[in-house]
Amino acid sequence: MLKADGEMPIRYDEFLRYCSGNVEESKYEILKNLTVESTFGPLIKQWSDFYRGFKGELAYQRNKKLERPSNNSLDKDAETSKIIALAVADKNPLNAEKMLLSIQFDKLDSLIGTHAYDDYALFGYALKLKLLERKTVFNQKNGKEELNRLVKRLEEQISGIN
Repeated sequence: MLKADGEMPIRYDEFLRYCSGNVEESKYEILKNLTVESTFGPLIKQWSDFYRGFKGELAYQRNKKLERPSNNSLDKDAETSKIIALAVADKNPLNAEKMLLSIQFDKLDSLIGTHAYDDYALFGYALKLKLLERKTVFNQKNGKEELNRLVKRLEEQISGIN
């Protein structure tokens, strides 16, 4: 139901309200404290294994681009590495973030598989909402304004040195 290029149909706090009283208390607690870096819960262990590798590869590719020393992970998926490299090389940060989000959604879709009415589906949906929450902060206009503000501040600092 949720797509990387789609919108959030509900906020995460609303999702939690729907879950309250409808899922086991132990699972509700996991959902309440869920982040994309969580390591415990249905589907979460498999996601965590992927996400740790994803973050490692992203760090490697960014360091490589900046010509910084970095360890290359031996345990990586070639296709994911290729897409991450393309995202890191993209000159448009918004496009890069969208590519990275798409990789994560694809992985969640593969983990959820044919599960429809169980904890895998529930936790997969929750993780997708968490990823979409991050997407809501992407705003090209605000990003450009922030970049201009930072450049102006740097220019002021440089002129103050001279």
